[in-house]
Amino acid sequence: MSAHLRARALGAGLAALLIAGLAGCRISEDQERQIGEQDAREINAQLPLVSDPRVTDYVTQLGLAIARRTERANLDWRFFVVDSREVNAFAVPGGYIYVNRGLIERTRSMDELAGVLGHEIGHVVLRHSVKQMEKTGKVNAGISLVCALSSMCSSEVTRAAISVAGTAWFARHSRHDEAAADSDAVENVVRAGISPSGIPSMFETLLQERRMQPGMVGGWFASHPLEEDRIRATRRILEGLDPRALRGLRADTQDYHRFVAYVRALPPPRMNNLPSAGAAPEDPDAPGGVEDPGA
Repeated sequence: MSAHLRARALGAGLAALLIAGLAGCRISEDQERQIGEQDAREINAQLPLVSDPRVTDYVTQLGLAIARRTERANLDWRFFVVDSREVNAFAVPGGYIYVNRGLIERTRSMDELAGVLGHEIGHVVLRHSVKQMEKTGKVNAGISLVCALSSMCSSEVTRAAISVAGTAWFARHSRHDEAAADSDAVENVVRAGISPSGIPSMFETLLQERRMQPGMVGGWFASHPLEEDRIRATRRILEGLDPRALRGLRADTQDYHRFVAYVRALPPPRMNNLPSAGAAPEDPDAPGGVEDPGA
């Protein structure tokens, strides 16, 4: 075994031992950061990530505009775009947020992507995955260890499986947790000066996609229970907001549409070669930075 694989195996093994010792005990914020850092390192080593700075900078700036206005603004928030056209997003403890390229390509407005980021940020703020670990002591270190000790993870099929199974303990939330993250997402985006209407709007897009191309959104529905009643519940939250709090909130920008066009025009995803969600212009304008919604 090479020194690199031994080091990765040791890191995964230490993470497993750390969690085993934490089962049934409260996990501190420092421990949460350590767990998140270790698992993000393993995830980033296995999943194909978009490295184009125009894409990563946009998502990071939009995500930080939301995360830095939450009660856990002190976390070292990190945002990543997975190079896959399947629709999915998930969060890792400690402030690591992942969104698939395919989800971005299916958004119709800036507030829809902001709603997804606000939802995943909500899971971290509410410590949903941490609470799962406190109860069960289970994380994905076992899968990471298998990858470190074998060549399994070099195949696209295995990498696709890891994208669901490898993050299962972080992505599979109960309906109660999903509802709580939806409610928190509304507050998160409003504080950032963004309209919360994109949250139920994106849900409707995903349900329509499930009817038309179920294979493309299977990962999302496996980890995010979603039915029409959840859309209605989110709309009721919006209806209960003070109308004055919604005045002047941004829902969309031309800059965002240039950004999505740029993402669609990137080379085919490395994880799969599924049909594009939409036609891309031959020479789209490069997206600019995200203006701070709260400025």
